[in-house]
Amino acid sequence: MTTSVSLPPGYRLAAFETVGSTNDEAKRLAAEGAPEGTVVWARRQTQGRGRQDRNWMSPLGNLYCSILLRPAKPVSQIAQLGFAAALAAIEAIEPAAPSTRAMLKWPNDVLMDERKVAGILLEAGGNSAKNDGWLVIGCGINIAHFPENVPFPAISIVAASGFQLAVDDVLAGFCGQFDLWYRHWKAEGFAPVRDAWLARAHPKGTKMNVRLPTATLTGMFEDLDADGTLILMGEDGALHRVAAGDVYFAEPAATAASGRV
Repeated sequence: MTTSVSLPPGYRLAAFETVGSTNDEAKRLAAEGAPEGTVVWARRQTQGRGRQDRNWMSPLGNLYCSILLRPAKPVSQIAQLGFAAALAAIEAIEPAAPSTRAMLKWPNDVLMDERKVAGILLEAGGNSAKNDGWLVIGCGINIAHFPENVPFPAISIVAASGFQLAVDDVLAGFCGQFDLWYRHWKAEGFAPVRDAWLARAHPKGTKMNVRLPTATLTGMFEDLDADGTLILMGEDGALHRVAAGDVYFAEPAATAASGRV
């Protein structure tokens, strides 16, 4: 695919009309030794997926991309980059999604008018002990289309605002903003990313259910821990630390799934 997209210095684009999954293609390139900053972008995906292998609808007109990183950090830390990617996604669609209409949902979903407009999928591999570990950050943004009959109500930028953003511009914006947050993270740790995420996220006190593999916790959003863990104030007043789970807002009645739908 012939295209010209403005990317940050050190980033290189691998563009396709169609792939099975941009994350899978990025992982293949990672295994072949592709450098950090490789960006896989496709106009369509035939096997797009999200967390827990949920299907990700991938028609022409939305953004599907994955960034390959080699951060040389423990897996427990590189998961924090999901928050950086969510910030980059919300900032990339800012022209059509002002802060009064867009917010972040733990850990890395972007909502517009309380409906999911973007999601992030992180996958890691390689051998960090040998300093060849890698992280792939996949991003899907509903620009022109959105799925129906999904667990958490979805929406597209066009449907929410009537504003049509060019996919190329959203890709450039996402990569540019992510690079800024990645540099902050490498230089200053998670703190600046955490602060910025909290400023754009569901407010403290938001009622929610968190679905775990064997139970569902009900309570209110209390805080984001220093490592990105969700802190939930349970109905019994106890604090629960949740490292992974699906967040469902209790009011209004709706169900939600974190990560790419």
